[in-house]
Amino acid sequence: MAARKANRPLAGPGDDVGAAELGRRVAGNLRQRRKARGLSLDDLARASGVSRAALSQIETSKSNPTVGVLWKIAVGLGVPFAELVGAPRSGALVLRRADAQVLRSADGKFESRPVTPAGASPLVEVYELHLAPRATHASEPHAPGTHEVLVVLSGQLKMHVDAESFDLSAGDSVAFAADRPHAYENPAGTEARYHNVIVYER
Repeated sequence: MAARKANRPLAGPGDDVGAAELGRRVAGNLRQRRKARGLSLDDLARASGVSRAALSQIETSKSNPTVGVLWKIAVGLGVPFAELVGAPRSGALVLRRADAQVLRSADGKFESRPVTPAGASPLVEVYELHLAPRATHASEPHAPGTHEVLVVLSGQLKMHVDAESFDLSAGDSVAFAADRPHAYENPAGTEARYHNVIVYER
């Protein structure tokens, strides 16, 4: 897929509808998995670092969480990220591009779109990331044992892992332990696009 023009907005006309659908899906998945683990909202708040009030709002579909908040909740529950946002099915799994729910950072400069169907594997997830020009997106440390592989599809990437930084161009890749603080930086003046492979500990 060709990289989008730098001046193209990250938001689209169907965002409000998509956000509402994502909110309903996350609400159901969160409630089901929290109760299955015997956790109260207070328990999950302590485990995830997301306030009880915010969790309650998400469970009742009264707010749409950002990608950062969803990562915190997934870590607190000890589940793969896709379990919160997807709807696993039996048999062969197909994810149409038009059906993939795009997640955005609070500032709108970072997009994450799943490219593997939810439930395809409990161990591996693949996302396509878009990062606006001159933007940086900091990620919370993931669950212990989680690893990431970033492949630069177009543009530039300055990958920060703890105190280290790695400068990457199209075709380059980096692998690292994602249970440490890390951040994605696009130092260029045009939007960048990456594939992000997340591998969970067995």
